[in-house]
Amino acid sequence: MRSAPRSRRASRSVWRRLLPLALLVFLLTGAVCYVRYQRQVNRYARRAYASFRSHYLTGREKTPLLAGYSVHGIDVSAYQGRIDWPLVAGHRVRFAFIKATEGVTLRDSRFQRNWRGARAAGIYRGAYHYFHPNYDATRQANLFTRTVPLSAGDLPPVLDVEHARFHDVAQMRRGVATWLRLVERHYGVRPILYSNYSFYQRHLAGHFDKYPLWLAHYEVDRPRLPPTKWLIWQHSDEAYVPGIRGTVDFNVFQGSFQRLTALRIPARNAKSAPN
Repeated sequence: MRSAPRSRRASRSVWRRLLPLALLVFLLTGAVCYVRYQRQVNRYARRAYASFRSHYLTGREKTPLLAGYSVHGIDVSAYQGRIDWPLVAGHRVRFAFIKATEGVTLRDSRFQRNWRGARAAGIYRGAYHYFHPNYDATRQANLFTRTVPLSAGDLPPVLDVEHARFHDVAQMRRGVATWLRLVERHYGVRPILYSNYSFYQRHLAGHFDKYPLWLAHYEVDRPRLPPTKWLIWQHSDEAYVPGIRGTVDFNVFQGSFQRLTALRIPARNAKSAPN
């Protein structure tokens, strides 16, 4: 039997030496990337797992309430599908913010059902608008006020500002200010501003301090902003609450239930949307 050519044997020898080194470099690079982006990687892994097991959910899964807070709430949209509001209320959910509108034309398809269901279950309800910075702010405010019939006992309206695609930050802020001003004038109550921590720090901090802040900040023991800066903390967007099949955003209110009660709209300020 003839032996392999010398060049082929040499090539195999080189590969045998390089392969362990290449594998080591690959593993080290992966480890460095994981350490640097650990939260994001873990988050994607959890979401992938949640999507995989979504077909097996019963709607009775339960995430433990966040320790150290007495008032817990959720926020929902059509994404959550049909909600069993009495079952939600039985899990010590005291308040719920419900998506009403987005941009200049979109009305959430389940807003009316969720709006009625939350109140019937004894849950303090509020409504929010998802803001698009590149659309006319006046039209967005008008869409919201035509859609949401705030009543005595409801929570103040909310503007969700986190859409990162905009051309000019100053123009975006002017649009936010316009929406807040028009909605406050319509309902006679100061709206709540919602944003996530990084977006708020980059684009909104110091510009809307007179408005109560609802802050989204995940995978931290407590928000990095001082307690004097925020009113509501959205601490998870991967929670399970009995009555909802799938994940939902979980929130805590800073203060007692009496303070939440005092935040509601008084009878003299209640104003319904026109038919």
